[in-house]
Amino acid sequence: MHQITGKTLIGFLLALTTAVLWGILPIALKVLLEVFTTNTITAIRFLFAALMVGVWLGLRGKLPSLALMKQRKIFILMAIAVVGLLLNYILYLSGLNNLTAETAQTLIQLAPFLMMLGGIIIFKERLLLWQRVGAILLVSGLLLFFNERLLSLIVQASNETLGVILVIFAAITWAAYALAQKQLLVSYSSKQIMYLIYFAGSIAFIPVSDFTPLGQLSVLQWSLLLFCCLNTVVAYGAFAEALHHWEASKVSAVLAITPLITILSANVVAAIWPTLLVPQQLNIWSWLGAILVVMGSALTALAPQFVQYREARRVRKLQRDVL
Repeated sequence: MHQITGKTLIGFLLALTTAVLWGILPIALKVLLEVFTTNTITAIRFLFAALMVGVWLGLRGKLPSLALMKQRKIFILMAIAVVGLLLNYILYLSGLNNLTAETAQTLIQLAPFLMMLGGIIIFKERLLLWQRVGAILLVSGLLLFFNERLLSLIVQASNETLGVILVIFAAITWAAYALAQKQLLVSYSSKQIMYLIYFAGSIAFIPVSDFTPLGQLSVLQWSLLLFCCLNTVVAYGAFAEALHHWEASKVSAVLAITPLITILSANVVAAIWPTLLVPQQLNIWSWLGAILVVMGSALTALAPQFVQYREARRVRKLQRDVL
């Protein structure tokens, strides 16, 4: 079993780095969707990441062995992980094309919640009390976030309705990928798994992409494209390294603030470049909903820590009573 280093500050800073990068990402993607198709952006990001991670693994002699794929269980799990993350990328981008960055990033918080449900259903994990409370807060937060638009989303079929559905499916496919990766870590490292996914993504999306706009990009668009490519590698790298130093539940709790970072970043970008992005106008109930989504995600992630803390207190009390 992997043992964390216990370097809390480093783990926190790495998790915060991931949250900031993922929080800003949909804003950059939203701008790039004006010149690129969803397939093209995904292909470029996967190709860049495959080259970067492939070179890193190659120099260390740690490229993944394909011989393990002959085992039926590993092959099936890898297929689920690859298809899951590829669908997640393309569904999220397609949904983002019909939504604001703030809405898409708030909705995608369903992903870790769905992963938790998958663990309960598939691996028979126990649903803790605080996880139930977190789930209630998360769902209540989403309903409040869409307070003004909830009825129209349900009654009237619109582009926003389609965007919401696509992002929800993106969350489902991410949960499938995460659950498969959890089992694959027995045979491959996280970087090896990501390399295989990036490589497969490049092969899948390059033939259906249009790279013509690359010759017509402005300096700002090139900068945003480079940021999105680096984001793919750096954010996941920081996330993996954070897990090396800090408990997974605490890392996940920090990542729960991602929607708030997106909302704040969108307003900052709009204030600096009014013509680049129009921020979503949120009323007080939508702000409250976003905060509840963050609280629900964080509470769901931290629930195991609460149980461990309570158990540790009980053991210490018993030891004091014996003495």
